Amino acid sequence: MWLVTLADLALLLVGFFVLIQATRAQPSALAHSLRAGFATDEPALPVAAEGVMGFAPGSAVVPDGGAAITAWARGVLADPRVSLTVTGATDGTAADVDGVTGSASLLAADRARAVAAILAPLAPRRITVSTASARARGVTVTLAFTGDHQDKKP
Repeated sequence: MWLVTLADLALLLVGFFVLIQATRAQPSALAHSLRAGFATDEPALPVAAEGVMGFAPGSAVVPDGGAAITAWARGVLADPRVSLTVTGATDGTAADVDGVTGSASLLAADRARAVAAILAPLAPRRITVSTASARARGVTVTLAFTGDHQDKKP
């Protein structure tokens, strides 16, 4: 019994040495492949949120011109490790739809894009636009910690 365990350990040790020798010329390739094997594409969890409410039914015009949300975003985007997700929504009524297409989803996207356009000068590469099926005539801006965005080599 102990001989089988010893043989298993020896094979693991041999396999480890083979792995080291195979990546001897490019140690960064090993680091990259191990990182890719354990990487996930899960979205970052939001840690703060702010909203723009009070859109007129069927309209994507930002109610206050975006002054309040811009002030909030300017403060939170001072940290280069955070990103914003701008999520537009409609209230689900027949009046709160896009005037041309009659689509509530398109109006929600237009509302999110209108707020994102106001926030874009602050940090355009750290803003994502999405829609939701929430029952509110508004836009929610969530802040998530997404880590260091500097290009670093392993």
